[in-house]
Amino acid sequence: MTGSRWTYPDELRAALLGFGLAPTAGTAPAVVRDALNDLYRFELRRLRDRLRAGVIEKTAYVDLVIALRRQYWPLTLPLPAWERICQADASG
Repeated sequence: MTGSRWTYPDELRAALLGFGLAPTAGTAPAVVRDALNDLYRFELRRLRDRLRAGVIEKTAYVDLVIALRRQYWPLTLPLPAWERICQADASG
């Protein structure tokens, strides 16, 4: 949606700020979700690399992945849900 204004709920905005993401009213939820997903994938790869290097134990790996997934909870929402809760306003 071009020219749409988005309102990110406080809880979502706070979670995003924790990742260094600060969307404006002009930032589409798809862009923000993609950026968050890229960060999540980077963190997963970093965990995998640490596992392969022997820095973390295989038994701890699953718990670390689960903790990471909880940290990135906004990704549990599909894009249509993001768009719905961010209340697109086409009046721009």
